[in-house]
Amino acid sequence: MEFSELEQQRVDKIHQMREAGIEPYPTRVERTHSIMAARAQFEESEGEAEAAPIQATLTGRMRSLRAMGKIVFSHIEDATGTVQLFLRINDIGEESFKQSREFFNIGDHIQASGVMFRTRTGEISLRVQSCKMLAKSILTLPAAKNVEGEDGEVVQHATLSDPEVRYRQGYADLAVNPDVRELFRVRAGVVQSLRDFLNERDFLEVETPILQPIYGGAAARPFVTHHNQLHQDLFLRISFELYLKRLLVGGLDRVYEIGRDFRNEGVSFKHNPEFTQLEFYMAYADYLQIMEVTEQMVSTVAQKTLGTHIIQFDEHEIDLTPPWKRIELRQGLIDVVGIDIDEHQTAESLQAAMTAKGLKAKPGSPRGKLIDAMMGDYLEPSFIQPTFLYDYPRDISPLAKSKPGDPQTVERFEGFIGGMELCNAFTELNDPLDQESRFLELGRTYEDGDEEKNPMDEDYLRAMSYGMPPCGGFGIGVDRLVMLLTNRRSIREVILFPHLRERDRGEE
Repeated sequence: MEFSELEQQRVDKIHQMREAGIEPYPTRVERTHSIMAARAQFEESEGEAEAAPIQATLTGRMRSLRAMGKIVFSHIEDATGTVQLFLRINDIGEESFKQSREFFNIGDHIQASGVMFRTRTGEISLRVQSCKMLAKSILTLPAAKNVEGEDGEVVQHATLSDPEVRYRQGYADLAVNPDVRELFRVRAGVVQSLRDFLNERDFLEVETPILQPIYGGAAARPFVTHHNQLHQDLFLRISFELYLKRLLVGGLDRVYEIGRDFRNEGVSFKHNPEFTQLEFYMAYADYLQIMEVTEQMVSTVAQKTLGTHIIQFDEHEIDLTPPWKRIELRQGLIDVVGIDIDEHQTAESLQAAMTAKGLKAKPGSPRGKLIDAMMGDYLEPSFIQPTFLYDYPRDISPLAKSKPGDPQTVERFEGFIGGMELCNAFTELNDPLDQESRFLELGRTYEDGDEEKNPMDEDYLRAMSYGMPPCGGFGIGVDRLVMLLTNRRSIREVILFPHLRERDRGEE
């Protein structure tokens, strides 16, 4: 590794410590309290006349350092909080005091043992009796304002704000931005609340294959890999759907999975090639019942993680309280763009109508894709408050059941909040003969390589042929849900290690 002059000074300190018989990366740690626990125990005993002194051994990253003659003030931080260290030469001895002055830097992880007390200025602190290095830092954390010298000036890390550095070095972002650490605690709470909600309703959490011989369950281009021993191409899953529905055939009536999906598609503020998805499937339910479960689940998760059903997203105050607004897709397009899709049953007719209205219409696109484009361009951005858009064209919903009496329309809905798609659900198609014809139809409608073209999955058809119960299915992007609940406009903000283009990974 190549180091700057300041970094090389820290490397030299590592060698100097070892020459002095001090290990800068020791194996053992003797922590007795988290910082929060030590502070709480001290505050509880502070009013007791005969309370014993609170002895504590604390650990954490050094955040500040100020030397004043024979006294050093420092702050260390662990995952639970921050505390001031008070080091005095009379308490720790001349040699230890000298070593702390020479070897400790901002960013180091250290261990300090002593007695909790409150300074004359009222700050809870640890009067240090002994201390040692736990992990010597070589690199200074990004965007830190470091003034380190014998003059003893206070040195503290500033907030990291450069988005490119933040995304490329998420570990540094977490180290210097407490609000980012809190965001990922909220994310963990969201995932746990989703699990709790489903577990309380007798859903069983399961795991399905990530490497699949046939991809399906969504309209997306897969990542392809190869198993050398089996001489077999495999796909990273784009959805859990077809495997979860196999489990319904096997008698598991309510199942769900939270995990990673992979889609070889563009990167944007709401798309990452690797993302977290929740899907659940519920036997003997239809999309109307799934709507009710959806609005209950999202509002419950918000209440449990944020303590409210009201969230702020961009400049909008959004109320997640059920029931949510429901709009039929056909009527929504009539109201917004003035086109009745029922009057245009072919792609050519619909494209002509869109062109006449001055709307973008890619020549040669199938009818379903034209409808999907109008939805994305003109309906989705207007759905700020929670909204279900329902009853979709059959040709863009190959796994959904048709509405009774209307074979060209399926029982499907998507949920939108903050002008962004959040979830997708169907009354699931459980007729294996109809499903086979859908697969064949899509194979004729879409060209090879088109992301809408789902391959024929004969094993899935075989499973359906054993008898799949009537059921409703649902999928939600967990990353997007976290975006909404934490008021973040980019998916990169809510993923610990987002994918970046190579040009974004250039030199700092």
